[in-house]
Amino acid sequence: MSANVPWIHRERPGIGGGVTVRRAAMSAVAEVETAHHAASLAARDMATWSNYRISPDAALLPELDTINARVDDLTRNNGIAAGAERTFVDNVIGPRIRCKPNPDRIALGKTPEWVAEWSQVVESKFSSFFDTDWFDAGLRYNGHVSTRLLARTFAANGEGLALPLYTKRNGSRWNTCVQLVDPARLSNPNGRADTPTLRGGVEIDPITTAAVAYHIRKSHPGDAFSLRSAFSAGSWERIPAYQAFGRRRVLHVYESERVGQTRGKSIVAAVARQFKMLDKYGVEQVRLAVLNSLVFGALETPLDQASIVEMMGGAGADGLDDPSAAFASYQDAINEWRVQMRGGAIIPMPPGTSLKPFSPNNQNAASFDQFFTTVLKQVGAGLNLGYELTSKDFSKSNYSSARAALLEAWRYFLSVRQFLTDHWLMPVFDLWFEEAVQRGEIPDCTPDDYYPNQLAWTRCNFTFAGRGWVDPLKEALAAKARMDAGISTMADECAEQGRDWREQLEQMARENSLADELGLPRPHVANPRIAAAEIAADTKLAVAGGDD
Repeated sequence: MSANVPWIHRERPGIGGGVTVRRAAMSAVAEVETAHHAASLAARDMATWSNYRISPDAALLPELDTINARVDDLTRNNGIAAGAERTFVDNVIGPRIRCKPNPDRIALGKTPEWVAEWSQVVESKFSSFFDTDWFDAGLRYNGHVSTRLLARTFAANGEGLALPLYTKRNGSRWNTCVQLVDPARLSNPNGRADTPTLRGGVEIDPITTAAVAYHIRKSHPGDAFSLRSAFSAGSWERIPAYQAFGRRRVLHVYESERVGQTRGKSIVAAVARQFKMLDKYGVEQVRLAVLNSLVFGALETPLDQASIVEMMGGAGADGLDDPSAAFASYQDAINEWRVQMRGGAIIPMPPGTSLKPFSPNNQNAASFDQFFTTVLKQVGAGLNLGYELTSKDFSKSNYSSARAALLEAWRYFLSVRQFLTDHWLMPVFDLWFEEAVQRGEIPDCTPDDYYPNQLAWTRCNFTFAGRGWVDPLKEALAAKARMDAGISTMADECAEQGRDWREQLEQMARENSLADELGLPRPHVANPRIAAAEIAADTKLAVAGGDD
């Protein structure tokens, strides 16, 4: 390499010392001087890219309040953002959740018959807690509504916060209840800077990094009423993560993106900028469309001031020509001019004026739809919802592409369901189950049975709302084929549609019995040959004509 090519010394941010690179002063010298292009410091498109590494908390916590405030503003004022949040909650949670206790009979040494009977009893007792407003410490929400509210908070802020309480309330059958808390109240006391053991209001163990306690402000930092209260303004309470005997005191629900992350981050944060730009552009396009819909023109005159004086004959008090008086008379004539728009009308004009129509130029109207679609595709990908669910526009999709988009979104919804089941619903069930055991409400389970084998007793499944069908006939036949092939059961298929298979069978039996009493054909009679023929015909049609 030529010795005439100069060397430069460049400091790397966050790293002591410097790094020496050869300036690309000759065409024979490669622009990228590293083995990995992503590490280049000389390439023109990479030289200004900051490349120092910081911890997840250092990257998130100083900016967390700003991110959440902007996301809250989007969900308040941006229709697409608000709709995406509701779509997330409706698909992940749905209107109701069903708890199906499923204890580990092998670990407990029980029979399948015992499990079936025991599960129905426990499910009924849990419903008396989860389905009532006694679930909420404030007596406002039942367990279903509380879960939807926590899911909305999780979608907007990336985390949810709740305090399990144990208190006797008027008329409540159970003492266990849950108080939802806005994550904005979780913060360091008095705005204290983060430390190795106190980060974003969470007190952590210096060795294991496990949460030890949570510092929760007694009022929302943006609540105007709290600023007038000496009791709550600027006051924090330290709440241990667990009580001395092991019962949970705080439920902090968030999904970490990196190891060592202490607080949750909103999924909207990655696309908030695109949301805002799309919102601004959309508002301006609407304003321009309204402007273009108006019919108006401009009055123009070639007259100068002298001509106006001569035409209007304006004179002052001394009898001499007064230009200001003449111009004022001319202005009054224009202000008093009225146009009556009707068929065959002759419109008189003010003296010395002509009417010229004015039409705003709207050259960007044709490209608005393309721009809107492109940005929404980026937003949909960032939200894991896809373009179709984000925009509620399926006009550009056929059956196959729409189904593929929905299946991709459902993979995400199912993963969030499982996460909320593990970190919210199961802990809530455990808290209630412990109280029920202590009060002797659980059959065949005493405290001596429960505490040595908690996981076996509290194992359960939660059934959410069904995903629905894109093509009911095709998917119903597919479900029948799966059951006939032995790769699925009625319990699986019913759960996928948010139903309980026992209740389904019991209802089918009641309907068949009533039909027999009335001498009518039974409504529920399976005919495998008909189903097989329909599947074959449908498959042949799909191969011949496609799925469009």
